[in-house]
Amino acid sequence: MMSKNVRIKDAYKGDAGRGRIRIDPHIITELHLRKGDVIEIAHSAVGKKTAALLYPGKLDDSDTNIIRIDSSLRRNIGASLDDSVEIRKIESVKAERITFAGLNKSLMIRRSEQLVKMLENRVITKGDILSFNAMGSRVDFIVIDYSPDGDVVRIHLDTKITISEKTHKEILALERRKITYEDIGGLSDEIQKLREVVELPLKHPELFNRMGIEPIKGVLLYGLPGTGKMLLVRAVAYESNAHFIAINGPETLSKFYGQSEKKLRKLFEEAKEMAPSIIYFDKFESIAPNRSEFSTSEMERKMIAQLLSLLDGLEERGDIIVLAETSKIKYIDYAFRRPGRFDREIELKSPDSDGRFEILKIHTRGVPLHDDVDLKEIAERTEGFVGADLKMLVKEAALIPIREVTQLIDDNKAVK
Repeated sequence: MMSKNVRIKDAYKGDAGRGRIRIDPHIITELHLRKGDVIEIAHSAVGKKTAALLYPGKLDDSDTNIIRIDSSLRRNIGASLDDSVEIRKIESVKAERITFAGLNKSLMIRRSEQLVKMLENRVITKGDILSFNAMGSRVDFIVIDYSPDGDVVRIHLDTKITISEKTHKEILALERRKITYEDIGGLSDEIQKLREVVELPLKHPELFNRMGIEPIKGVLLYGLPGTGKMLLVRAVAYESNAHFIAINGPETLSKFYGQSEKKLRKLFEEAKEMAPSIIYFDKFESIAPNRSEFSTSEMERKMIAQLLSLLDGLEERGDIIVLAETSKIKYIDYAFRRPGRFDREIELKSPDSDGRFEILKIHTRGVPLHDDVDLKEIAERTEGFVGADLKMLVKEAALIPIREVTQLIDDNKAVK
């Protein structure tokens, strides 16, 4: 079979967790592929392979030499966005039996026949970690074994599924902390801006060395609460495969009183040892207050001086990028906003109607919706809502039928 090297790009939001890939339409023609073909994706840099079902890419992707795959598939081959992978058509065999581990303890999907229906027609390889949403909750599990033996099998309605719990805690502890770009809606431009200044220098520092320039070392994210600043930071840390250190501003002041500067030095040393690394400051205004407008204690002044010194020394500390978020940018000392420290500032605004629609689609993945639910209309009627508001809206809506069912149960008990 013919093969082709392609470059990884984001999956469409609707394809996340569904085992689908989309390829440049011209490559589909070149390789004589058709919708529904099983495609092997090989990442030679790490020696890993997986497989997925082919869906045609949009015309906008023509002549781009790209493949759109979601975070689950990227994770299974140890790849990141913009990595090069080799694709080719392969054949799959019908799975008679599959053993999964790491499955969430959800009463809604503990029956194997329900799981088979949700995964019908998916193709898998041993060691794959599958992630999808069911009843509003994220479900993660790993493929332990299957029969008949082979590189790739396809799940059918009569496939027998066995669920093992032997690696349940370890897998869930890791996977639940991970956020990907597919989990973020309404921030396409902001994601692209952050990727340019974070992923590129961490993954391809040689480009900057060749040009003789220093990459940006600090990025300040600002905007209203609930606009997705923390989600964006967690996603870029995961997608860039960087060591991630999160620092809560208020805790740094209160919990480490008298040792704040020492704590900061240790964190930067850890980042250097584990590089490439991302250091993230939450509520940055609490540890970098504007000294010209607010009275500061001696401890705060020492911490500010220490942090400025650490930021100035990043060039000698290797592949480290510092990210900080605030909803009160005017409260931050201007010394931090000078070139060489936080070189780039990215504002996260309230989403527009299209952004709200995208966010609603993400938060309703795996949620059973009535036929008359129009997410587009809801998006248009929720002007001023940020991501956190829309997430709560979906949760509150889901509670309505739950309350009704609970009331029916109580009424039946009362009758008996």
